[in-house]
Amino acid sequence: MIHLEVVDGQDKGRALETRADLVRIGRAEENELVLPDWHVSGEHAQLLLAGDRWVVRDLQSTNGTRILRGEERLDLAAVEGRESALASGDVLLLGDDERPVKVLVTIDEDPDDARIVSVRKVAELGEVEKDIGADSEVLKTLYVAQKEIGATLELGGLLDVVAQQVFRFLPRATHVTVALREEDDPGTRRGAGRYVPIGTKVRGGAGRDAVPITRSVFRKVVAERAAVLAADARRDVGETASIMGAQIQSTIGVPLWAGDDIIGVLQVDNRDQAGIFRERDLDVLALLAQSASQAFRHARVYQRLQIAEEKERKENLYLKKREQSRREGAIIGEAGSMRRLFEQLRKVVNTRVTVLIEGETGTGKELIASAVHYWSDRRERLFVAQNCAAMPENLLESELFGHKKGSFTGATDDKKGLFELADGGTLFLDEVGEMPLNLQAKLLRALQEGEIRPVGAAKTIKVDTRIVAATNRDLEKEVAEGRFREDLFYRLKVFPIRVPPLRERHEDIPLISAHFLRKYCQEFGRSISGFSQQAMEMLQAYKWPGNVRELENEVQRLVIQVDDEAFVQPEHLSPKIRQVENILDRVHPTKGTLKEMVEQVEKWILLEALKEHGNNKSQTAKTLGITREGLHKKLKHFGIS
Repeated sequence: MIHLEVVDGQDKGRALETRADLVRIGRAEENELVLPDWHVSGEHAQLLLAGDRWVVRDLQSTNGTRILRGEERLDLAAVEGRESALASGDVLLLGDDERPVKVLVTIDEDPDDARIVSVRKVAELGEVEKDIGADSEVLKTLYVAQKEIGATLELGGLLDVVAQQVFRFLPRATHVTVALREEDDPGTRRGAGRYVPIGTKVRGGAGRDAVPITRSVFRKVVAERAAVLAADARRDVGETASIMGAQIQSTIGVPLWAGDDIIGVLQVDNRDQAGIFRERDLDVLALLAQSASQAFRHARVYQRLQIAEEKERKENLYLKKREQSRREGAIIGEAGSMRRLFEQLRKVVNTRVTVLIEGETGTGKELIASAVHYWSDRRERLFVAQNCAAMPENLLESELFGHKKGSFTGATDDKKGLFELADGGTLFLDEVGEMPLNLQAKLLRALQEGEIRPVGAAKTIKVDTRIVAATNRDLEKEVAEGRFREDLFYRLKVFPIRVPPLRERHEDIPLISAHFLRKYCQEFGRSISGFSQQAMEMLQAYKWPGNVRELENEVQRLVIQVDDEAFVQPEHLSPKIRQVENILDRVHPTKGTLKEMVEQVEKWILLEALKEHGNNKSQTAKTLGITREGLHKKLKHFGIS
């Protein structure tokens, strides 16, 4: 039992007496000892029973925890793990260093001065088998029992199996309880965790609720690192509260160990006056404990692995869904050219053919490539992207096909290539036109045969990896000039998709601009109201040589520059986008009246729009925001046929 009394502080006189193994101290209401003083942290410190002694642990509190023992003062911030053993009479100094909250600690030990019938040290438990060796039938049965215990991996199931075997070999046993030491927290002293009962099994019943362990026997087990037999608990251990409350007639406590660590305690009780445990019961239980120790250790590891795998699975599923949603939602377009592109995608996504995406820099070729993957039935597997222009030839070969340990300087381990990682999924090769000729031959083999050979490997590996390639080069010209293999060109260009530049889809500019405005307002914590009509007209009239990437950079700059709640105005735009300046620079109207100069600019705009739309008057009129009849009148006025 531990008794705590606040001897100085806002709640001076408050006291707490408890038999619990853990006492939390802090300002938060969920603590067992609540201290309202402002300089005490919400979760300030904890007292826990670690084996046979009480320990105080500072929980990274703001103002620290100190121990006053007589004239000595110990600051836990200077101690490894920020923890220290406690003794009765210690005073805890919590919070502010000059005027701390003072808590007096009094520890009442359970009576433990009675005779213990038998003790087996951990080092001696391995010799117990010799004492039972004469009884070969018992050894055979024990061997089967140990196999059953060792074959169980689930922690809950292991408790059932161990209890079943204990009841099998100890007829007088009525209750089996297992207490395991909590996992050590990072930064704490190894083995300092408290021991927590994980469950109790009752002979002939299905009870699993934890029963308080017999503290006096338990402490002796941990302190002396030994198996302990109290043949008559009331007489030999004393009438402690835990024993009398549970009406235990005799008990055995056996340590569960791993190397030098006591990882738990197996307690077997007899609560039936008709019989008591003998030393032979202790020996048999010691043998079972050898297997149980390893089994509980393995079960804890298995449990941690299961938790880690489930966490990783959920994280991967979440990230995959988030990436899929992000990529699918990022393809914005209602222009006719984009609708035709989407139609092409729907036709090809669930085939195995290679897709070649062509388009200028900044048009969003990787987004189209990801759509090929995420719209297909391969969406549950990996989508991997590699820029072929970003690595030298030797590194790119290893990156794509992998390598074996020792195949070249620096190859210290085997490494899987992207083809193997994307098996069952999609590999996107960006800027494929930059790939060296030597690697082009290996890529061609991978496409034709569906197999790769890692650098330094003797055998090939079969892969089912779909290839999506992209380039901003004219590959036909590259083939003609000998820089790209003709056979690879035809193998890649099974299903070509052209991504239209932004200047061919002016009607999408308001949608894309609004998307980027929302994105960066959220990222930067801004609240821009939108684009003024004049600013949007200028954005639509600009040619965007950098395509969507250039538009994104422009909107990002605008979000930083424009005031909150304001609209983007023409003066906020980059000088190159302000159409009046650009048009005047390109038209160079001859000096004359205002009407004459305006008509020269208007005629130039009409001619440019017609050229852009292949002389399609309906599309030109739509882009210019006028009717077809209005366009014909203007063309007739300027003598344009």
